[in-house]
Amino acid sequence: MKRSSLGLYAGLLLGTALSTGGTAVAAPSDDAGGQSVQSTTAAPAATPAAPAAGTITDASLGTSVIGRFFNYQAAEWGKPSSPLATDPNAPPSRRADWAPAPETSPPYPFTEWSYGGTTSLGVNRPASVDSPLMVALADTGLGEAMAKAHIQAYGWIDIGGNISSSHVRQGNQPAAYAFAPNTVLLNQAVLYIERTPDTVQSDHVDWGFRVSGIYGSDYRYTASRGFLVDRGFYQKNKALGYDMPMIYGEVFIPKIAQGLMIRFGRYIALPDIEAQLAPNNYMYSHSLTYTFDNYTNEGIQLTLAATKNLFLQLGFSAGSDTALWNANEHIPNYAQTVTAASWAANGNGAAFADANGVPYGTISNTLYPNSTFKRDPGARPSITACARYQTNSARDNIYVCADAINSGVWGYNNLQWFGGTYYHKFSDKAHVAFESYYLYQKKVVNVDAGSPGYFLYYGGGTPFSPQYYPFNGPSGAQCANTAAQSCTAKVFAALSYWNYQPTPLDNLSYRAEYYNDEQGQRTGQKSRYWEMAVGWQHWFSPQIEVRPEIAYYRSLDAAAFNINLATGDASQAKNHQLLVSGDVIVHF
Repeated sequence: MKRSSLGLYAGLLLGTALSTGGTAVAAPSDDAGGQSVQSTTAAPAATPAAPAAGTITDASLGTSVIGRFFNYQAAEWGKPSSPLATDPNAPPSRRADWAPAPETSPPYPFTEWSYGGTTSLGVNRPASVDSPLMVALADTGLGEAMAKAHIQAYGWIDIGGNISSSHVRQGNQPAAYAFAPNTVLLNQAVLYIERTPDTVQSDHVDWGFRVSGIYGSDYRYTASRGFLVDRGFYQKNKALGYDMPMIYGEVFIPKIAQGLMIRFGRYIALPDIEAQLAPNNYMYSHSLTYTFDNYTNEGIQLTLAATKNLFLQLGFSAGSDTALWNANEHIPNYAQTVTAASWAANGNGAAFADANGVPYGTISNTLYPNSTFKRDPGARPSITACARYQTNSARDNIYVCADAINSGVWGYNNLQWFGGTYYHKFSDKAHVAFESYYLYQKKVVNVDAGSPGYFLYYGGGTPFSPQYYPFNGPSGAQCANTAAQSCTAKVFAALSYWNYQPTPLDNLSYRAEYYNDEQGQRTGQKSRYWEMAVGWQHWFSPQIEVRPEIAYYRSLDAAAFNINLATGDASQAKNHQLLVSGDVIVHF
């Protein structure tokens, strides 16, 4: 879910304005529906109006790239939006008959209620992100060429730390993203290069793309099986790594209903209040609801504005968090059958016996009976279908999805996701966001000690056995029937964020959630959880924010915290955790 535009001036400043030396080109109006269209040829520049009080001019930023960058950062300090003088003739940034923007950013991470799989329809002009980097480059040949093509480069650096009641390595998990107790980490260094389609105009087909890169500890929360991170994440468990969670193109066709967007490539999964990219969240930490969700899809996603209130989405992908080429890649099955001799030869210490101590003879692998299996059985054709409805006032918004649905067999992250979000705005200073979902995977290997699945899993008889994933592999299930090789793993989650904006640069959030990991496949522990957290988001400017918070987690049925997931040592496990954490985000 992309970072929202920070102010109505952005289409001028970072679009045609930069390519004309900081002066906007007036666009003709389209009387149909009160919408405006973007000029496709440069018209004579209008006489600029005198800057309003409290604004600066482009010329006052200087001429050097470094000087302009820091001068612009300084000029924005203490302000909720860019102070750069704008042209009153700049085209509007949203359709006239569209619902008003429900929120402002700052202090919230968005201006529109969140929905995924598309550049925001009806409210986006090209080059609409407030970027000090683009301001710095404005007078250079590169900056002018990028502005002419409506291409932007921007990003941020996010550094966070925590003090925790847990202390073993990676012991904060299943809490995220601060998984390492009592540390300071580079969470994200992110760069976007993008062109966004103009979805306000209605007279021509427009196009866009995004290429993203992320480096830091958060790469583990965008990981896709078979794409970039495999060796560092699954084989070495590196604290810092690199990923590219978004590589996609877009085509916007305005003449179909109120507009159709077609996105293709790798993109962030559609539903959720939260997102992987730091500025898109109320708080530094994440709910369990989000942490154990699906992250990215590879495929094609269509978003239709059927009306200004109702958006419909249909997508086709290769599953969730898996590379396209996994669909045809096979790896060897090391345990078509398991015997006492083969189990002992593997060096495993557990007795080859069932839960009652009765020795097994031979365990035949009915889950994966062949000599090979797919690298990721979840890499298969999948369908996503969503609907979003927003009232005319934008005070209420509901978004429901069935995400990446297929046969549902156990995959790297083959989650059969059914749920949605709901936003309600109480006033200009307060709103609430709700999310709930039910998800499942079928035929998840049973890892209860003594079960047949336990010996198959640790013997190398599944695609996600330790032989393939020394670290960070998907968990098996803790099934009710210890005699079963597998079972269906299910989760129910309910999450809310209550938000209050005391000033234009501050937001207070209260997060409450309930998470029921019925077979322990998501968190590694078969347990119900609840957690609550309080966070403060303070923006020093539209480019620099801090997010201190305190969170308390409790697992009701098993000790889930302070477990060293790298070694499996649970000797110091606890069923509660107090986490004080925070981060600073600097945009560029």
